Amino acid sequence: MKQFDTIIIGAGAAGLFAAVYSSRAGKRTAVIEKNRLVGRKIRITGKGRCNVTNNCDVRTVIANTPTNSKFLYSALTAFPPSEIMSFFEAEGVPLKTERGKRVFPVSDKASDIAEALRKAAEKSGVAIFENEVKDIIIENSRAAGVLLKNGEKLFSDRVIIATGGISYPLTGSTGDGYSFAKAAGHTIVPLRPSLVPLLTEEHFGYDAEGLLLKNISMQLYDRKKKKTIYEDFGECELHRWGLGGAVIRSASAHIRETQPEAKRYIISLDLKPALSEEKLDARIMRELTNSNKGTVSDIMPSLLPHGIIEDVLSAAELSGKEKSSELTREQRKKLVCSLKCMKRTVSGFRPVEEAIVTSGGVNVREIDPKTMQSRILPGLYFAGEVIDYDCYTGGFNLQCAFSSGALAAIS
Repeated sequence: MKQFDTIIIGAGAAGLFAAVYSSRAGKRTAVIEKNRLVGRKIRITGKGRCNVTNNCDVRTVIANTPTNSKFLYSALTAFPPSEIMSFFEAEGVPLKTERGKRVFPVSDKASDIAEALRKAAEKSGVAIFENEVKDIIIENSRAAGVLLKNGEKLFSDRVIIATGGISYPLTGSTGDGYSFAKAAGHTIVPLRPSLVPLLTEEHFGYDAEGLLLKNISMQLYDRKKKKTIYEDFGECELHRWGLGGAVIRSASAHIRETQPEAKRYIISLDLKPALSEEKLDARIMRELTNSNKGTVSDIMPSLLPHGIIEDVLSAAELSGKEKSSELTREQRKKLVCSLKCMKRTVSGFRPVEEAIVTSGGVNVREIDPKTMQSRILPGLYFAGEVIDYDCYTGGFNLQCAFSSGALAAIS
């Protein structure tokens, strides 16, 4: 028998943060992690740079949490972004704030964040077990420990489930926590991908595959509500199957259905947001004049990357072979429209394995938001993505993982 004050399942962002705060509070703490390397998902976030949090106030984090934001109020108030930033800088990881108040390690290495958490946990005396949990031990109608896959039992009257969602399963996020929660009597809100690339009915040409467009403007229009429900500015990635990139992933969080209704959501891309239609038309006219006896295709490289030219011309009903000197006002108008308003109809999500986070999870009505303890099984706590909440991009998801983990630990 091995007795602990707190046992945490999962050594991700929420789990490791909970472990440090638990151990620093004088609790004998154990973390069970099935991967050999702790913090695997942390190490690949933000394209390997790790957007660790957002340098903002609690109200802004709440505003960027579309699902169950009020549930996280206590956790975020107790452990706001400033607390998270102070923690990592105290652990020897200098931070910097970039566009949109996104916070990254100065080194641009996500591994520095993961290693800081690992070292802080080990330094504070946390016992890390490389093993897999088979089940939660329940005795006298409360959590009493965990049963490991090898048959070993670890006992504690406080167990924190911090296993993450089902996105990036190669990092160990395979949905184990949902099974544990369900076995304990909890309801699981249906899972769906969030912050994920989107499939579209219209396809780009082969030359556009993988093309990253920077500094574009995007709008997500809901035909059912007859209004724009989200707009953003930043990077968009083009694929044969649809669209990816930061602005598209953020837009996906606003599509709440498990499967989008047919033709309900329209994405509009402005490839030239710095220019009004009038200024863009004047720019095109200058290029046509300078081209002299050239064709429309000849002027396009001055406006766009090569990979997307064919798609833009096709949207404008142009072949590209039209003589520069012969392009009509109506044809110019269509070209301007295709540059300022490239429309794509959303047909679905890419697989959940490609999502940054999972939407859905343990029903928040069954968790005390002031402690993160189960309202169904005393002694059982939850932290991080296993809970039914999700945020937009910008460091908000990791912030909520850290906050909920720390609150569960001190509770």
